[in-house]
Amino acid sequence: MGSAEVEPSAEVQAHPVIWALRRAEMALQSVKEQRLRPLGIAPSHYALLMTVHGAPGLTGAELARRLHVTPQAVASLVAKLAERGWLERRSHSRHQHVQELHLTDEGRKALEDADAEIAAMEQRITERLGAESADQLVALLDAVMETVREPQS
Repeated sequence: MGSAEVEPSAEVQAHPVIWALRRAEMALQSVKEQRLRPLGIAPSHYALLMTVHGAPGLTGAELARRLHVTPQAVASLVAKLAERGWLERRSHSRHQHVQELHLTDEGRKALEDADAEIAAMEQRITERLGAESADQLVALLDAVMETVREPQS
């Protein structure tokens, strides 16, 4: 080992796949925050906007389940984004007390701007890995997700 290299911790040595995934996640999160901050968008805002864009009319409870956060966290985010004019709440057609969430034109524009930043990140990764390796990485990560979601016996 060269003098500039650091000995991996016992945790990294014992669980290299888990720690590699965690380091990649932390690096991506950091870069997302840096790229989205000038747009006034947090990664949590981006995730919410993407989800509502992909499934207009979701309720707060449905959105919370999809984002794996509490309904209270979603309510807070929705309030912020509605205040900015990026989201609107509409009454459900059959259940008047239930509100559906929809992007406004301003919300679609904010999402478009943010998505351009995320697409640039994706392109950089894909160019670095090469298309075939990028496809293989996606398949491997899908396999990891399937594996960790399987009930343990």
